[in-house]
Amino acid sequence: MAEADWRSHRPAVFGAAYRILGSVAEAEDVTQEVWLRAAAADVSEVRDLRAWLVTLAARASYNVLKSARVRRESYVGPWLPEPLLTGPDVAAQVLVDESVSTAMLVLMESLTPAERVAFVLHDVFGFPFDRVAEVLGGTPAASRKLASRARARVAAVKERPRASKAETERLLKAFKAAADAGDMAELVELLHPDAVYLADGGGKATAARRPVQGAERIALLAVRQIEIRRPDAFRIIEVNGQPALATYSGGELVWLDTVEIAGGRITTLRRLVNPEKLTHIGHI
Repeated sequence: MAEADWRSHRPAVFGAAYRILGSVAEAEDVTQEVWLRAAAADVSEVRDLRAWLVTLAARASYNVLKSARVRRESYVGPWLPEPLLTGPDVAAQVLVDESVSTAMLVLMESLTPAERVAFVLHDVFGFPFDRVAEVLGGTPAASRKLASRARARVAAVKERPRASKAETERLLKAFKAAADAGDMAELVELLHPDAVYLADGGGKATAARRPVQGAERIALLAVRQIEIRRPDAFRIIEVNGQPALATYSGGELVWLDTVEIAGGRITTLRRLVNPEKLTHIGHI
């Protein structure tokens, strides 16, 4: 296969693998595996090269996801997807839409591997159910049911109003400023009364192992973490199609915040502190 063809289809290959796996590192491994197989194959008879490559990626990702379920079930604390750098400044562009949002990937983690593959291939990439069945080793009718169940589960995320990038960035900066200043009143004002805080440390870094609910409890936790870690720099970056707050200490990225917003307030704050998931974001 010509390298030019591969470059044009690589975003779709990586995009399918990342949506199925929720891990940049695992998706990169799958993408490399697909490239090696494609480079050694005779593709002269392949009518739809993109579909063929995405099918290879889906099969490999399905196998990885099935083997990863045991590891993820024993994961320490809440699991958050590995953040995907997006935006105009990213060298390697990928296909970005609502299906790679952090909220969507968190919900998709609750699907079975087969449901996740069926949803990604049919609802995101538009594959017919006979092609989905080939990947899953079942029937088109069974694949249709899997996609339907997945679609019903993710509908709640799709129906939520989505804040603009400008509003998200504004609230992230305001939250950071209030936490740095120890301003509990301002933090409580920025948070919805029933806001939820989720932290992913994966047993590799100190983090709350259960969700924390309530504006006052989250505000107190945010202030204490600033006092303990004493970060000295931050920047707004784009991950999974939305602004995120990257916080640093001594040039090292110590956590990454993403939020959901409704009515001008933060309803969900997700803090990723697992260093293994932050590595590819980089330090300053």
